[in-house]
Amino acid sequence: MILQGGAEMKCKVFIDKNHEEEVIIYSHQRNALVEQLESLVNAQEVELIGYKEQEAVRLDLPDIFCFICENNKVYAITEKEKYKIKLRLYQLEERLPQNFVKLNQSCIGNISNIQRFKASFGGSLSVEFKNGYADCVSRRQIKTVKERFGFYE
Repeated sequence: MILQGGAEMKCKVFIDKNHEEEVIIYSHQRNALVEQLESLVNAQEVELIGYKEQEAVRLDLPDIFCFICENNKVYAITEKEKYKIKLRLYQLEERLPQNFVKLNQSCIGNISNIQRFKASFGGSLSVEFKNGYADCVSRRQIKTVKERFGFYE
């Protein structure tokens, strides 16, 4: 059993080799726990290969802080490395689970790896990741980002 906001959420697991694997969630409303579970399940479906020099590396989504576009190339930023990805940013956006959010035209961030937000008096919002990488949230994406982080609740 999982406690969510004072309410009890039950968890059942059935092992059946003859049944197609699936996860079904019954919830009274969409909340952080439901989104985390959904992201965890969807993360298993996305397989990414990153390229650095003559090396190809399998990347795990939880290890990726963000995806950025520089000089018409897409890169995955991890804690210490930067890997080239052979997908466009819009293709990644379609495939990534719910814990990734578009921050601007050239950056998709992993919510789990965001350290802090900084708001300015002019209304702009910048984001800093746990690895020190920082970027700005575009005016078009501010509402979406704030909703995903529960700033409007």
